[in-house]
Amino acid sequence: MPSTAQAGGVPVLILKEGSSRSRGREAQHANMMAARIVAETVKSSLGPKGMDKMLVDSFGDTTITSDGRTILDEMDIQHPAAKMMVEVAKTQDNEAGDGTTTAVILAGELLNKAEELIGKNVHPTIIIDGYKKASEKALEVLEKIAMSTGSNREEYLKKVAMTSMASKLVAEHREYLADLAVKAILEVAEKENGKYKVDIDDIKVEKKPGESLRDTKLIQGIVLDKEVVHSGMPKRVEKAKIALLDTALEIEKTEFDAKINIESPEQMDAFLKQEEEMLRQMVEKIEAVGANVVLCQKGIDDMTQHFLARKGILAVRRIKKSDMEKLSKATGGKIITNIDDMSPSDLGYASLVEERKIGDDKMTFVEGCKHPRAVTILIRGGTERIVDEAERSVHDALCVVRDVVEEPKILAGGGAPELEISRTLKKYAETLPGREQLAVKSFAEALEVVPVTLTENAGLDPIDILSELRVRHEKGETWAGIEVTSGKVQDMSEAGVFEPLAVKKQIVKSAGEAASMILKIDDVIAAGKMKAPPTPPGGPPGAGYPGAGEY
Repeated sequence: MPSTAQAGGVPVLILKEGSSRSRGREAQHANMMAARIVAETVKSSLGPKGMDKMLVDSFGDTTITSDGRTILDEMDIQHPAAKMMVEVAKTQDNEAGDGTTTAVILAGELLNKAEELIGKNVHPTIIIDGYKKASEKALEVLEKIAMSTGSNREEYLKKVAMTSMASKLVAEHREYLADLAVKAILEVAEKENGKYKVDIDDIKVEKKPGESLRDTKLIQGIVLDKEVVHSGMPKRVEKAKIALLDTALEIEKTEFDAKINIESPEQMDAFLKQEEEMLRQMVEKIEAVGANVVLCQKGIDDMTQHFLARKGILAVRRIKKSDMEKLSKATGGKIITNIDDMSPSDLGYASLVEERKIGDDKMTFVEGCKHPRAVTILIRGGTERIVDEAERSVHDALCVVRDVVEEPKILAGGGAPELEISRTLKKYAETLPGREQLAVKSFAEALEVVPVTLTENAGLDPIDILSELRVRHEKGETWAGIEVTSGKVQDMSEAGVFEPLAVKKQIVKSAGEAASMILKIDDVIAAGKMKAPPTPPGGPPGAGYPGAGEY
């Protein structure tokens, strides 16, 4: 519809020139279409048999991944409704850390089903209400069927981590990597009021191409991507007493302008000697406290480096603030801002601080801390692409292990929970009056997209498998799911495929909310695009002669 209104034959302009507006069914269709295309894009990367995507950005950098969030982040999406799907993936990633692809696919399928209902003249508001009821019921079902990890927690944690990595590039090494992820999380987990808390930031994931994925290691401490500052310093210090400094080991330059009048060479010499003496005192203070390793967040003067080297103290400078905080947690040392107030109790401890050559770079390892509350996973791999994807996979694995440590409830995977919810929702729909039951039924059918996509990606026939799954769930087999490697329907808890309850709950919440939000929109008013400024006389840079660019 034009954005003008006829008043006595005179057109009244309301929107700015160049604006566009689409309303009603047309706007809804366009938005749903855009969101569904995004869901279609990531669909083929779901599950152990899913494919990877290669994304090339405007600089020509390549990313190869099957991680839903990464795919959507790297795609430069313009359409506003499609951007909402990117938000779904982000929320899922931030909250649960895994299940991004599933959340996006489910949101897309919910919109697909909603469009069918709109075609049957069901009003969007009724669909939204139905979806809300369905998602509340779905969360109840999940809580009810979830299993507690009980006493053999570590075994389940490992299985959960392996499930999250089964669909990634690193799948063949998943057992080895899952072990590292579980150890890392249990190392940094802290008990508060009987409950565990885990901060993923306490686990530093450092990556360096070279060797193979099997050479990925968990280090009981921190790895710094820095080298020892001075060649005369020891490259290895055992039983290290570590000073963590948040102050520069150099003479501070004054904030304001100061002039020094020097009239003779002797005065100049005295001035330099005084500076040198101040630096020497700093180093002596560090030595007096008993530190034999200095890790500094700021700079270290050349002269100071020389003094430290003479005393046999190993020093590293310009360490990131976030790394300093991790070092403090790992070594138990305090971050010192004033050298004069330093005491032996402020020092951290590590059984070994050593500079090692990894690939082309030198890195400093601070390891063998007694009870490190921060650890490092050093990822190695054949190529940069593999190392990058391994980092994303390890991040997902760490997140799912954290989810289960914080909320020790799990579900079997392979589409089993989705089918169980679907079965319950179909029964629940029959108890509802009017058209809402159509919406709840649609929600139930939309959930089946997960096992269907898993089956399609494995090159199997979804119709046969879905009907067998439905029959088994009707018989009360809660954990019947699709085991894609063998291509058969089986009890997924026996197959050892487990997912955290937290991940599944978040998928239902974020997908339901995103679908409802897009459904609610019936009018899209878009401002005109900004015009590019005219090219200045002289044309674009390098064009040379005026007149080369239009102006």
